[in-house]
Amino acid sequence: MQQTRRKIIPVSFIGVLLLLLIVLPGCLHKIPEDPNTFSRTILVNELERSYRIHVPPSLSPNSTPPLIFVLHGGGGTAEGMERTLTQGGFNTQADQENAIVVYPDGIEKNWNDGRNNVSDPAHQQNIDDVGFFAALIEKLSHEFNINPKRIYATGISNGAMMSYRLACEIPEKIAAIAPVAGALPIDLLPYNISAVPISVCVISGTHDPLVPWEGGQVGFPRKPRGIVISVPESVLFWVMHNNCTPNPESTVLPDVDPTDHTWVQRDTYSNGTNTTEVVLYTIYNGGHTWPDGPQYYPEFLIGKTTHDINANAVIWEFFSTHPKQ
Repeated sequence: MQQTRRKIIPVSFIGVLLLLLIVLPGCLHKIPEDPNTFSRTILVNELERSYRIHVPPSLSPNSTPPLIFVLHGGGGTAEGMERTLTQGGFNTQADQENAIVVYPDGIEKNWNDGRNNVSDPAHQQNIDDVGFFAALIEKLSHEFNINPKRIYATGISNGAMMSYRLACEIPEKIAAIAPVAGALPIDLLPYNISAVPISVCVISGTHDPLVPWEGGQVGFPRKPRGIVISVPESVLFWVMHNNCTPNPESTVLPDVDPTDHTWVQRDTYSNGTNTTEVVLYTIYNGGHTWPDGPQYYPEFLIGKTTHDINANAVIWEFFSTHPKQ
């Protein structure tokens, strides 16, 4: 009897793909260029850094707008984050709310989020990305009269971990963060973390193949990219840091799209110092994805994308209700 021969994909090939996917693509499903977004550079520590900035067309010279940083993942770009993954959602909302949105670029498409033993130049050269954000905050605050109580950061994967680092080191400058598909790098724990409380909204999938829900090595075994603590431990770290109520208010959200085979639970830890809160959105069966964003790579590589919540809307609502006190 003749046997059917199956094509076998080499493990090394899958490994290379996964390495390329530690997060965001910059070239899939692009929406048209936003005429109110501009590319800029700034010199920080004698290093030219680039970023894209969205300025609402109706922004009044006398206004005090919020400032929102949206960070790409490893391998991504500012343009890709703006036009691919978030699909312009932050820009649209910013136009309605008169907010400034900034999409910064990491060094060679990566952020120095504090993980050790990671091979990209941002980590190997110990790039001062915290200083980059501090310089941007100072520059843009003078230029646009930014509301100092409404400065925020969100991002995915490497960008999520960078937002955690900003919360650890400069929470006096930032009101809240919203990391997506990321966990707290274990190497940040020994840092001299600021005592300033900060609100945190965590969005992560239980079946993320690249940043494991249960913690451990990021990426895949043949190409280690540092270690993170688990997502629940990351949440409890901030619950304790902010002195929030230890028992959350838990809600299973409506299963808006049963066909995506995911469901979402929201846990809210309230009554923190200076009215801070910590919120966890658990995406059961969710992968290394942006909720309600594009399935930018196949499920077998990055896992499922939920459509039961929209990350843009969830993050914007969280930021709008959590100014610094």
